[in-house]
Amino acid sequence: MTGPAYPAARIAAMKVQPHFARHHAALHDQKPVAAEPDTETIEAIVGVAFWSSLRREEGYTPTVSIAYLRPDETDRPLTFEHPLPFAPDTLTKLGPAVERPGIHLGVWPYNGELCIWGTTRSIPTYCFVLEVLAPGLLVIKNRRGDEASKFVNLAVLQGDEIKVLNQDAAKLPDCPGLVTSLLGFDSPSSAGTVNILIQLAVSMRAHKRGGSLLVVPAGTNEWRESMLHPIPYPVVPAFSELADLMKDAVAEQHQRRWQEQLRRAVEAVAGLTAVDGATIITDTYELLAFGAKIGRRQRHARVEQVVLTEPVEGVEPATLAPTQLGGTRHLSAAQFVHDQRDSVALVASQDGHFTVFAWSPCADAVHAHRVETLLL
Repeated sequence: MTGPAYPAARIAAMKVQPHFARHHAALHDQKPVAAEPDTETIEAIVGVAFWSSLRREEGYTPTVSIAYLRPDETDRPLTFEHPLPFAPDTLTKLGPAVERPGIHLGVWPYNGELCIWGTTRSIPTYCFVLEVLAPGLLVIKNRRGDEASKFVNLAVLQGDEIKVLNQDAAKLPDCPGLVTSLLGFDSPSSAGTVNILIQLAVSMRAHKRGGSLLVVPAGTNEWRESMLHPIPYPVVPAFSELADLMKDAVAEQHQRRWQEQLRRAVEAVAGLTAVDGATIITDTYELLAFGAKIGRRQRHARVEQVVLTEPVEGVEPATLAPTQLGGTRHLSAAQFVHDQRDSVALVASQDGHFTVFAWSPCADAVHAHRVETLLL
């Protein structure tokens, strides 16, 4: 690596490399599994990516995805006649060509130096991937399962701050399925299963207006007891496009047409969360209302405290007043889950924070899971 050192790169490399070593040792006889990166390689990739993120090309900051693999480890690679130097200026110039989702710059050592050999849209299991999202903001991730499975974040670097995801967070009592799935520790057999709540969460965060999504049990109207009436935008009959698509998920999830239909349906529902008030869907993904105002359920106590956790190494659980989490959205979501204990609330803030509220029988309190590091 040429240029100034980036101290956080070494620390991050030492923390995430054992993850790749552990999984490669367990899967060495399975195909396809990408080559295992060593600590020095990870440090070099992170360092170059960081300095490139601070550059601008024609007014734009490069947003690129870098994958450490050989051309023969992927399907239908686009290869350059001559490998290009892996350097900040090269990444900056190539950025506009590979900023679309799903395209990765392939990096591999040639004659002892890391070079960019081309691009790929196919990533093998446990391939080291680094995404440059904004100036100084990098995410290290990998794909746990096949091509249909999601990427799993391992570490987030922002300037000199390093957040390494806690791989034991999913073992916490009462960890909601959404958080477990985001962490990538759901069962291997479900690795390729579409998780609608994850896609809704990502889409909610993407519109940057903030919003609340309440997931309530199907077949009951108890959630209405926690709403101020009249509800501005009730949906009758319930909008069932997401529910209908999920009925065909197992058979159709690898079909491009079905994926596109799902993407549009997710964006349509997530877009409603930008309207002031809460959007309500069932746990079978039927849309019931949006723009709803949350009130305290009759004869129920006011929520006094919540347990806050973040799935990041070194961050300990904290018990605090719900007003300390954020504004009205967070307070009302905590109150809703306190009153409707079989429901889950997803809250996106305009500043990018994202919180999942769920009732914890073990703590006998509302549990707030801060998960924005999992959604980048």
